[in-house]
Amino acid sequence: MSEETKKVVVVLPTIHLPEGHPMIDLIDVIPMPPAAGDLVEGTIIAMNRGRVYIDLPPFGTGLIYGREYLNAADVLRKANPGDSISAKVIDPAGREGYIELSLKEARQAAIWGEAETAILSQTPYSLTVEEANKGGLILTWQGIQGFLPASQLAKEHYPRVPEGDKDKILGELMNLVGHPLSVRIITADAKEGKLIFSERTGNEAEEKASLIDKYQVGDSAEGEVTGIVDFGVFVKLEPGLEGLVHISELDWGLVEDPHALFKVGDKVKVKVIEIKEGKISLSIKALKENPWHTASERYSKGMEVPGVIIKYNKHGALASIEEGVAGLVHVSEFESPAQLRETLELGKTYPFTIALFEPKEQRMTLTYTDKKK
Repeated sequence: MSEETKKVVVVLPTIHLPEGHPMIDLIDVIPMPPAAGDLVEGTIIAMNRGRVYIDLPPFGTGLIYGREYLNAADVLRKANPGDSISAKVIDPAGREGYIELSLKEARQAAIWGEAETAILSQTPYSLTVEEANKGGLILTWQGIQGFLPASQLAKEHYPRVPEGDKDKILGELMNLVGHPLSVRIITADAKEGKLIFSERTGNEAEEKASLIDKYQVGDSAEGEVTGIVDFGVFVKLEPGLEGLVHISELDWGLVEDPHALFKVGDKVKVKVIEIKEGKISLSIKALKENPWHTASERYSKGMEVPGVIIKYNKHGALASIEEGVAGLVHVSEFESPAQLRETLELGKTYPFTIALFEPKEQRMTLTYTDKKK
């Protein structure tokens, strides 16, 4: 028979303990050894030569050394034997039998844990905007860089840009760099390193609905211009409630550029003309007398009138005979649209004859009267 050591496999029988056996309760209270990724807490028992030894009863001793020591050098310089410390297990069977630990990763894990708690509690933080891009803003919380999408900005900071022009959006967002915002964390993904913020409270819809209930179509109010875009102006009626005055509701006369009439901060009187789907539409011109209502007192069909060319369209040219009252000079009077534009230049005054006059429908057609004829 060979004298070589033979490997013997011993199969132990499975022990089934009866229900209520005292050993079952004992097994339940025996702590499980720490695994990689676990957070543990222990007491510093020694510090020397770039190493920190931590007592982790009943599992032995933890060790912070090498790169992990350097990463946590700032914290460890202030630590002393006897201090309690939290760390993350890197390798439960590390160098020389010690449990290898990381302070930096423990701190990161704790921060992400705090972020998850902040989401549940909706904790507000005041953070300064560091950078802006076309999609939103960059902010840093607890050393972690996060993102605030433009869609999550509060109404007063949301970039109101016509047709979603990304360059203009970026310009508006750049104005927020360096300013503090009150934000909440809405997404925290430690694995992806993703932190998403929101400036919105989450109750905007309910709050806005409550505010809108105070108004009815036909009400008049005074508000403040908070934004100007190519298609109109935004007016704040009260904190938390804004309405849009569409460009067609700014004045009875033709408005080409709202910026030429208003500036942010202007106080304006408005009339509520529609409340629909949580939005309130306003009018400024509705509080002014409609010049068409009295136009029949001043004009009639066949009358010769001077008119200023204010706009071209596919049907011809619009000529204003007074503020808010304009008529169409049809392109069929000319050989081509090009000849119409050569003959009737924008901003210049020409003689016309009123060919069609329906003031109730706010409709007028003009015929160009050539002085040479």
